[in-house]
Amino acid sequence: MPHNHSHDGCGGESHDHDHDHGLPEEVGHRDNLYARVDRANVVALNAEDPEKGPAIIKPWDQRLDEETYVESDADDQLIIRVPFTGAVKLRALLLKAGPGDQTPAKVALFPNVEHLDFSDIADMKPVQEFTIPQGRDVGEYHVMPAKFPNVTSITLFFPASQGADTTRIYYVGFLGQWSERKFEPVVTVYESKPNLADHDKIQGLNSNWSAPGT
Repeated sequence: MPHNHSHDGCGGESHDHDHDHGLPEEVGHRDNLYARVDRANVVALNAEDPEKGPAIIKPWDQRLDEETYVESDADDQLIIRVPFTGAVKLRALLLKAGPGDQTPAKVALFPNVEHLDFSDIADMKPVQEFTIPQGRDVGEYHVMPAKFPNVTSITLFFPASQGADTTRIYYVGFLGQWSERKFEPVVTVYESKPNLADHDKIQGLNSNWSAPGT
């Protein structure tokens, strides 16, 4: 049965355990949004293999798999943009990263921001951020529902590892409620393999990074 750690953001973290009694292993949480992610249009920026971006959006029963992952390339920063096939009332982010020092220090969440890349993310304040502990389990990070009521896409920014030269992400998932949109989703087109010389690491966003006002 699922057995995950739960974390609350904005300073207060709780390490509760979540049990889904009576649910098949392949289903997991009743409000798992795997089927509602537009996986073909998931984008990973500064990834060693950008084509693997969609592959870390895995079914619940593959959440512990460590064969498929996204690893950063030029440095330890990563941006992953995840579009949904409808509007989502987001409840939680699910994340498996690492191992060890390749675990990102933090993750910053930016809902409904199109075309977000390294050139402008340094000037933006995330809607919410979480500190990520090292471990082999899937972390469950509960968002503030009032801040994520109508999410059509979410951008995850990992500003630094916990000491390694690169950051590695094995699994990204989401919990929440989905509703159908009446229009076609906007698809952002990025370079499939950006010129690494164009990616200057954002300074000041190390393991002690905290968004203004948080």
